[in-house]
This record gives sequence, C-alpha cells and structure tokens, in this order.
Amino acid sequence: MNKMNFNDLNFVPFVSVDHMMKIILELGVENILTGIAGYIEEDFKRWELFDKTPRVASHSAEGVIELMPTSDGQVYGFKYVNGHPKNTKDGLQTVTAFGVLSDVNTGYPVLLSEMTILTALRTAAMSALVAKHLMPKNSQTMAMIGNGAQSEFQALAFKAIAGISKLRLYDIDPSATDRCAKNLAGLGFDIVKCNSEQMSVEGADIITTVTADKQYATILTDNMVGSSVHINAIGGDCPGKTELHRDILLRSKIFVEYPPQTRIEGEIQQLDKDYPVTELWQVMKGDIVGRDNDKQITLFDSVGFAIEDFSALRFIRDQLEKTGQYQNLDMLADPDDPRDLFGMVLRAAEPQSAKEA
Repeated sequence: MNKMNFNDLNFVPFVSVDHMMKIILELGVENILTGIAGYIEEDFKRWELFDKTPRVASHSAEGVIELMPTSDGQVYGFKYVNGHPKNTKDGLQTVTAFGVLSDVNTGYPVLLSEMTILTALRTAAMSALVAKHLMPKNSQTMAMIGNGAQSEFQALAFKAIAGISKLRLYDIDPSATDRCAKNLAGLGFDIVKCNSEQMSVEGADIITTVTADKQYATILTDNMVGSSVHINAIGGDCPGKTELHRDILLRSKIFVEYPPQTRIEGEIQQLDKDYPVTELWQVMKGDIVGRDNDKQITLFDSVGFAIEDFSALRFIRDQLEKTGQYQNLDMLADPDDPRDLFGMVLRAAEPQSAKEA
C-alpha cells in the first residue's frame, strides 16, 4: 500500500482507471455513491464560498468538449469532459473525463484522477440526493428511459440514497435494457423490462430520462406524465439537446444547479430566460421548501455542475490513504534553486556519479 503524504510537493497522486475500479470494489459501489452524495450536500450547503461560472464549452457537429472549474478559496478543481453521442457506434464511450485538484496557496496540483467512471458515480449520486429532497413520500418505483452507460449507477444510487427497489426499464435498443437488467440482477431490485416509454412510466413515482442523442427530442410527452411524480431529467445537457415536451416543464416545479448554465444547456432552454426556477443549494440548506405537496410534479433539470465534480474529487482524495490505490506522478519540476530551472535541465545530462558527488 502507498503511504499518503500530502506534504510531499514533488509528486502528484494519480488515480488511474484501474485504481478507480479497485477503490470501487474495495469500498462498494453503494458506499461510494452515498459518500459522494454526502460530500456534494456538504459543499452545496456552503455554496456562497465557491467560484461559479458556466462551463467553458467547445461545440462541434459531433459533440462537445468542456472545462468545468471551481474553487472554494482553499482548493481549486476542474474537470475536462467530452460528450460525443456518435461514439457508441464506433465502440467508444460517449463521455470521457479527468479531473484535477490544486492547492490555492501554492497553485500546485494535489490530485489527478480519471473521471469517466467518477462522473458516472457523481451524476448518479447527485440525482438520488436531489430525489431524496423532492420525491413523493414512500416512493418505491422508478422508470428509467435510456439504459446506457449511466443506468446501473443511477439505479444503485436511487436504491442506496432514496430507497428505490422497483425499476421499469426502457431503451429503444432492447439489448441495452437486457444488459442493464442482467447487470442489476441479484442486487435487490424488482425489474420490469418495458417495450415503450408509456409502459415504463406506468405506476412510477420517479421518472429518470437519460438518453444520449444530441437533438431536441421528446422522450416524454405531456400526456405520459401524471401528478405526484418526480422527474430526474439528466440527458439534456448542452444547447440543442432536450428530452421533455415543453408543456411538462410548465406543469412542474423546476429545480436546477446553477441557473446561468442550465438556461443554456438544460430543459429550460425551451422556456423564457426569466422563467422562475429554484436553486437546489437553497433546498439543501433548508432556506426554501422543495416539494410543496404530494400531488405536485417536481423536475430536476440536471446538466451537471463543477461543484459536484469538486465534491467527487474531494471524496476520492480522502479515500487514498485508506485504499492506497494511486501512484505518484513526477509532474512538477523541483530545482534546488527555484530560480534555476534551466540549470536543472543541464544537470540532467551529468553522469550519476557527478550528481551524487
């Protein structure tokens, strides 16, 4: 096991994909989801301390590449992430990511981590955390429309954090539904595989939409959604990409992470720019009531925000000493004299015996 020394500035702890998988297997998926959700809620309760900006996005016809930065004044963090729906056809992930934490006082990075898997975990943790605050009382059943790479993480998060035990699965690709149901078999769910969106939402307390196509889509039409439900809309996450009919939004109490970003990327890009929404940090702090009554439709218009990634990276960093799942990267130049960087390069050519002398 590696010995964690956060005061050693010569090396940067790096969590690879292999390390991340081993951390998950050692600690357990549901424990990690619950842990990340706790860190997110803790950070949302100190929302005012953070730098906040919409993510910096570079859009193309095929997808988007984004940087998501934030800082609480002591630690700076950012995530690099892409979203390319066409990748699936080429056997590639639609989303890949990595993230960094740095010490604000020195500017030195203190963690570099894969975030393809970690983003799936934090997205699921955030979804279930929000549902815990907004879903109807005694909710047990979730419809999940879109059974791709995010689906199992969502299901397990809702089980661990929100107490969901019944799943109604639908995807336009039946093999995706079969794979999801197979992966979740024996993990405590009552699973129904459905043959349409309409069938999946029947009797559901929570509806999760998590589709990948970059287009104005109508995964849910207004007639499909009755009262007394919570909608977890996580597929619409960039300009020109939505999942819900506009009329559903007009019937719902809408909750968002950061309005300046969500108005550009979320379902509410379909609405007027001043349409009222509720910020989730205010609900988590107890400043604003979430669900007003059991008959209401609540809608989490999820696009993902940098503070959630910051929280997930903090959580992983705090597990490294326990698990030892990381390696030290020689990323930072460390000359004997900070002003003599070129001299350090020259000395690299010296024979080892001269260096030791």
